[in-house]
Amino acid sequence: MNDIPIIAIIGRPNVGKSTLFNRLVGKRRAITDPTSGVTRDLLEENWVLNNHVVRLIDSGGIKVIREGLDDLVSKKSLSLLDISDAIIFLMDCKEVTSEDFTLMESLRPYSDKIILAVNKIDDFTREDLIWNYFSYGFQRVLGISSAHGIGIYELEDTLSGMLNLEDSDIEIEEENSIKVAVLGKPNTGKSTLTNLMTGTDISIVSDIPGTTRDVVKGGFTYKNSRYTILDTAGIRRKQKVGEDVEYYSVNRAIKTIDEADVVLLMIDASLGLVEQDKKIAQLIVRKGKGIILVLNKIDLLKGIANEFEAIQDRVRFFFPILSFAPIVGISAVTGEGIEDLLKEIQKVIKVLNKRVDTSTLNNSLANWSDAYEPPRGKHGHFKVYYGTQISAPPTRFLFFVNKLKDFPTTYESYLTNCIRRDLGFTNVPIAIELRERKRNESKNTLGPKLSKKRNDDTPPVERKFKKIVKPTSGRAKAKAKPKKPGAKQKFIAKASAKKVASRPPKNQRNK
Repeated sequence: MNDIPIIAIIGRPNVGKSTLFNRLVGKRRAITDPTSGVTRDLLEENWVLNNHVVRLIDSGGIKVIREGLDDLVSKKSLSLLDISDAIIFLMDCKEVTSEDFTLMESLRPYSDKIILAVNKIDDFTREDLIWNYFSYGFQRVLGISSAHGIGIYELEDTLSGMLNLEDSDIEIEEENSIKVAVLGKPNTGKSTLTNLMTGTDISIVSDIPGTTRDVVKGGFTYKNSRYTILDTAGIRRKQKVGEDVEYYSVNRAIKTIDEADVVLLMIDASLGLVEQDKKIAQLIVRKGKGIILVLNKIDLLKGIANEFEAIQDRVRFFFPILSFAPIVGISAVTGEGIEDLLKEIQKVIKVLNKRVDTSTLNNSLANWSDAYEPPRGKHGHFKVYYGTQISAPPTRFLFFVNKLKDFPTTYESYLTNCIRRDLGFTNVPIAIELRERKRNESKNTLGPKLSKKRNDDTPPVERKFKKIVKPTSGRAKAKAKPKKPGAKQKFIAKASAKKVASRPPKNQRNK
């Protein structure tokens, strides 16, 4: 990673830095909004330029008059000047402010690696405005439109020439890393933990709620494994989210659940698990991601004996759906418990990728059924025939049953607990899917209605029936009585009897 060229985008607020960043990386990575000062942290993303991987960094707007977080944002943005191999100095074609002139003076020592990009050249009527910017003394001046993509190819060619990136046919391999997302309420210490794990000040840390807006990515290595940590904005209740920027921030934070392998749910140890934490946890469990409950700020506990154990018991009692999730106590400020947290992440990753053979699962299923059979329903006993693991991760199992309707949820919970206990899936969420097994139609159904007239292509299952009786419908009818023989039949019967009686014995017929 140290050999990858770094390209930074620098400028005052609201000149379109985040829009250009999104345009170059090809996705909506940074939040864009007309509100000034939306971007605060440094957003980094790998960008393929001429088939070479470079590191593109979006920075917060640099202000002259600073208040609140402005000083932290500006200092962090200016820190990119020394470490960058190329700098895109972005200005607005419609106006030049005092902040632009102040920033120019800071950029003079780095003019050999600067491209002055004049943004918002959205149509040909603004192209003449570019000539005014050559007077500021920068060697490379380009007119672009971040929103419409005008001039982007020229910008890429200029950057390739500055960095000596020749065209290459080498295929770029994606970096494999374990992705760890940090979620939780505002002010629980997410950014402090991110900075501690990465060993950098990648995220701005402040007591002001809602400091982090975009998803900030950082990397670190632990025991020969590469990790990417995702610092997210604090998630508040929907009713309390009033600004559009915070709405986008919360949505980005929730979407990182899909991207992550393991989610660290940060909880203030002094407050314990609150209602908002439960809702976040439900989203994580529903998506089948690994989850670790991180009780931060244990250094601020009162020091009462067994205080931390009492907090753990309270969390388990009030939220049993997370009974499987590991709980780790840390202090992101002092570093206490970080080693235990990293070990727990490795354990969860190992179980998330675990698979069990179908034969092993069904042998265990037979033992579970012998120990506790499914209860009886209205229409007979429920049965579980067999099962199989269908994915990992997320960890999902499929079981085939005789009747799906009204199958007892208590038995599903029983199967989940048995899988955790006997098959080693102790610390990850498990999803069970039930499917009704279809009966063999050749044994249980006769197909279409049988016809009285049997053709040559009559199925064998029908041929064994000598007589086919159609079921009757409506009122039942009495069986017809057999008719008595008439006088003519009686006379014929008597004549036949006399003829037989008048015959000689069999041994005298030939004489």
